[in-house]
Amino acid sequence: MSSNVSGNREGNLEAPTRHPLGQDEPGFFDQAALEKEMGRIFNICHGCRRCVSLCHAFPTLFDLIDESETMEIDGVDKGDYGKVVEQCYLCDLCYQTKCPYVPPHPWNVDFPHLMLRAKAFEFERKGTSLGNRFLSDTTTVGRIAARPVIAETVNALNRSKPARKLLDKTLHVHPDAEVPEYKHPRARKKLRKLDAGGDAMPAGRTRGRIAIFATCYCDSVLPDVVDDLAAVLAHNDIPVKLVSKEVCCGMPKLELGDLASVTRYKNENIPVLAQAVRSGFDLTAAIPSCVLMFKQELPLMFPDDEDVKLVQRAFFDPFEYLAERHAAGLLKTDFKESLGKLAWHVACHQRVQKIGPKTRDILSLVPDTEVVTIERCSGHDGTYGVKTSTYPLSRKIAKPVETRIRDSGAATLTSDCPMAGAHLAHGLNQQPGQQHPLSLLRKAYGI
Repeated sequence: MSSNVSGNREGNLEAPTRHPLGQDEPGFFDQAALEKEMGRIFNICHGCRRCVSLCHAFPTLFDLIDESETMEIDGVDKGDYGKVVEQCYLCDLCYQTKCPYVPPHPWNVDFPHLMLRAKAFEFERKGTSLGNRFLSDTTTVGRIAARPVIAETVNALNRSKPARKLLDKTLHVHPDAEVPEYKHPRARKKLRKLDAGGDAMPAGRTRGRIAIFATCYCDSVLPDVVDDLAAVLAHNDIPVKLVSKEVCCGMPKLELGDLASVTRYKNENIPVLAQAVRSGFDLTAAIPSCVLMFKQELPLMFPDDEDVKLVQRAFFDPFEYLAERHAAGLLKTDFKESLGKLAWHVACHQRVQKIGPKTRDILSLVPDTEVVTIERCSGHDGTYGVKTSTYPLSRKIAKPVETRIRDSGAATLTSDCPMAGAHLAHGLNQQPGQQHPLSLLRKAYGI
């Protein structure tokens, strides 16, 4: 093992570990302390640069350094640090897949947490725009927009060029960006009669009885995906129901640095979810970002909250759950229809869960099905792929992924993140067509 002159290892062979965010610690919102830490970590990134291809945050940082008088971090105006922060959408891939200096390395580089701290500082100081508040208020927007008549009106306006120009001027949503189509009835209304009846059979880490967190997006935009998830679980003799009550997981607010709203949502969701766990239920959701929120982000914000820990242990990615059942011989493989050649885009927030390619593993069980795995960011990342200021960059980030999808010859594009899938399909002019992996699995079962 090599070492530098100071005794610190160059690189790190140990598994990454995360320290709590520390938002309640003295100095978290201190500007001088924050800028000092940003300078320290930016300087380490400058000397490494292996994250340059991940997102636009790193090229922005390196351009600022290279164009400065000293060509070092001390030549960069601290007032320009925010330009780097604006480009980070907290995917965590730099931490989990690229950086050799993450803890337990002594240099203790946690770039996503640094960016989150900077976003939180800026939000505390200035708040955010009307557009950001609107786009991140997913629970309210979805519940209103998915109502009968209103949904048809909103969807029609979103297809109208004059309305999209107005949306650009008022909420700064790019006129060419793909925006969701709202559906009714919402998933929570459509599946409200699920009762989780029947016997549960534990297997591996699963207890065999599960409650679905519908998520804001699936509830009002993709209710059929929640239905597909429930149908697949029921087909495999897993009693299933919806979580009794829910609000947004908090990820859209986290990406803004609005930690107060994240805390408020946590205080509404966690008691309900913890009670479900105590009643014998595991938990799942069809959006990787929402799963990650309960698996990682809330535990790092509230490391001493026992209910948060309880929910963390019980929350599963859907295909992670099915893989646990399959390992115990309990997953049905009575597939009726092949799926052909699939281009599977691996969602960033699924990759950082460190569960492996469970979606690919399960879909590959379907006869005459080939899964081409594509591990690179789609460029959507919540609101980044729709905002006027970042949409062109999101398309640039998506282009290599779209090229690989096109070159794969796959008949179907699929991604566990439906927003990423829609963003990529939009860039490909919907060719190949896009379907959620859960919908494909239900199709294969013929149920």
